[in-house]
Amino acid sequence: MKDDFYGKRIVILGLARQGKALARFASVVGAEVIASDLMPPEKAGPTIDALSDVEMDFVFGSHPISLLDNADVLAISGGVPADAPIVREARTRGIQVTNDSQEFMKRVQAPVIGITGSAGKTTTTALTGSIIQSSGRTAWVGGNIGRPLIAELDAIHKDDVVVQELSSFQLELWTVSPDVAAVLNVTPNHLDRHGSMEAYSSAKANILRYQKPGDVAILSADDLGAVKMRSEAKGRLREFSLEREVDDGAFSRDGKVWLRDGNRERSVLALDLISLPGRHNVLNVLASAVLADSVNVPADAIRDAIATFKGVEHRLEKVALIAGVQFINDSIATAPERAVAAIDSFSEPIILLAGGRDKNMFWADWARRVLARVKVVILFGELADLMETHLREAAEDMAIIHKAEIVRAKNMEAAAWLAYKAANSGDIVLLAPGGTSFDAFSDFAERGDYFREIINDIAANSDNVERIVNPRED
Repeated sequence: MKDDFYGKRIVILGLARQGKALARFASVVGAEVIASDLMPPEKAGPTIDALSDVEMDFVFGSHPISLLDNADVLAISGGVPADAPIVREARTRGIQVTNDSQEFMKRVQAPVIGITGSAGKTTTTALTGSIIQSSGRTAWVGGNIGRPLIAELDAIHKDDVVVQELSSFQLELWTVSPDVAAVLNVTPNHLDRHGSMEAYSSAKANILRYQKPGDVAILSADDLGAVKMRSEAKGRLREFSLEREVDDGAFSRDGKVWLRDGNRERSVLALDLISLPGRHNVLNVLASAVLADSVNVPADAIRDAIATFKGVEHRLEKVALIAGVQFINDSIATAPERAVAAIDSFSEPIILLAGGRDKNMFWADWARRVLARVKVVILFGELADLMETHLREAAEDMAIIHKAEIVRAKNMEAAAWLAYKAANSGDIVLLAPGGTSFDAFSDFAERGDYFREIINDIAANSDNVERIVNPRED
């Protein structure tokens, strides 16, 4: 049977991971492919080389409206706004607008778990995939994490399970929903892109909006933004909570994680067996437990996988222990709420590295928590001025001489060295930026990798390196 793309003219905007994967897929199934990227033509050589085996045309430097002439489908990557002029014009012309993750969803035959939220979705996705894999089934983990899954479509069997992390950028175009869908939380994020909380929440809700009566919706009972989406559930509604017992889902009681399915409940594991630090990670564990249970993973497999899961890169990742000082990489904390969650994961004195680029976020609560909990905050990047303003305003509002010493650094490397020099044995040096990486890096992973390199350089020049937990290999 011929694919829906066969014989159609597909225009792809953006040639990062998603765009490359979709271009390759569309070409293989018989589409005419033309791709456009804003990178300057003189820098496009590596991209063209990476797609040298794909029959397609390229346009670099702009997204001209003429791309739409005779086009049947416009596919946009996550970095392309859904209200960009060329996207609006495509809709005016009646051209289908889509993305790689939606096209994957339309074609995959295996059951799909979709996970979204303003925070915690990477850890929850990775843990859920690990649980399913440990049960003896094949789990395909991707979406907003890892490789775009449309590149794996031919290898995925109907008895496998797909676990997708889904961002608001991906979901805003969707007219499909996964078999099992989870909303972990909905707090202000990406308001620079979506314009309002209403638009952002509506994009998130697409993960539930097109479900069928036989599908499963899983929501946090502790988060108001998720609770407001209960009306979107078309089939079975399950919940997870640290604050109360739920009728159907996962909760904590007597120091244990419990699963409940109607009148039947089962103890999964003791909370002290969870190696991930912080209350927010206990919520991620609860979500993963009910997600896995919803695709019939046995409780013992859930327990064993949770007990051995050590986390994901760039999320409270231990980098080094130098002279009694722990260096922690939480580069994935790209919103103030996630930076606060990182801070609250430790009881030790903290030297915080914060900065990056803003997303029109709310910083007042972050500032108050930093003042109350952090020993030294070292600011870098485009956000430094705004962060310092909020910190000093919060200090006046709280009528205190703030506890946190505020230091400015010209970049993240300088911030890390300043933190090293300021730290005493027993301190935590925590990279939890609160802002995006786009003022200096391509994404949070590149920022986290660079932080590792800096800390390993510091370790190499220290006479008192007790242990390198995660050395970076060339």
